[in-house]
Amino acid sequence: MKTIIKVFIGLLVLASQAFASELTTKNYTITIETHCEEGVVSCGDVTYVGTHNKTGKSITLKGATWNSMCADGVTPNRFIGYRFKNGDISYLVYEEGLLEVYRGDELLLSEEGTWVY
Repeated sequence: MKTIIKVFIGLLVLASQAFASELTTKNYTITIETHCEEGVVSCGDVTYVGTHNKTGKSITLKGATWNSMCADGVTPNRFIGYRFKNGDISYLVYEEGLLEVYRGDELLLSEEGTWVY
């Protein structure tokens, strides 16, 4: 019985852990940490840590996954990437490895990178 309880507690700890991925572009290393259970289609608790590769300066943001919606307009469908906001600056990190930074509609940065999972 004690073994079953230990296994169950171990599974609970694993289920609550964050899942991290890293995107490396020419100028930035972006660490994305998802704080939702594995298998959740849409997650509203995602952390972005972006570090400039030359200066070492970093920014930490909270955001969410970015999904297309089903025809009902409510049900999340295909995963597109992640979205983060810092005032009027938007950070978009695409599943394909593209980092885009916008101020309003003005594109400030666009860099392709490679994911490490």
